[in-house]
Amino acid sequence: MIDLGISKLALIGVVALIVIGPEKLPKVARMAGTLLGRAQRYINEVKSEVSREIELEELRKMQKDVQDAAHNVEQSIHQTWSETEQELRNLGQETDTALLHTATPEQLSVKVKSFRRKKLARTSALPAWYKNRHGQRQHIISGSARMARHRAYPRSGSSFF
Repeated sequence: MIDLGISKLALIGVVALIVIGPEKLPKVARMAGTLLGRAQRYINEVKSEVSREIELEELRKMQKDVQDAAHNVEQSIHQTWSETEQELRNLGQETDTALLHTATPEQLSVKVKSFRRKKLARTSALPAWYKNRHGQRQHIISGSARMARHRAYPRSGSSFF
């Protein structure tokens, strides 16, 4: 605030003592102290108000930045969504043309046979004891043949468990 040294304060005190007089000096000093305290409180309030306004301005700026970022993200999501929809439409048109060229029954039977051959090649690399232990089927049988095996009467000497 004001930089007053001890010598300046002593000079002011001597002038105040001469001008006011010794009997009114304590009352005037109390009043000056009260006014000085009020001034300090007012200055502190102004400082806190200014700092509060600065913080609010920073928060407003931060809020604006966050809103801009959210808007940018929303735009990018919308753009990606529209691009994806366009790609799906193009893909749908391509699959429609692919569905027009369906496979004939002869081509399907060739595919099934090659699939069975490939499956047999994949599973035949395993030893028979491993397949038996883990319950893997060694022969492909129809569903009705499997049911007939379960419907048959139990043989004598074989236990159910």
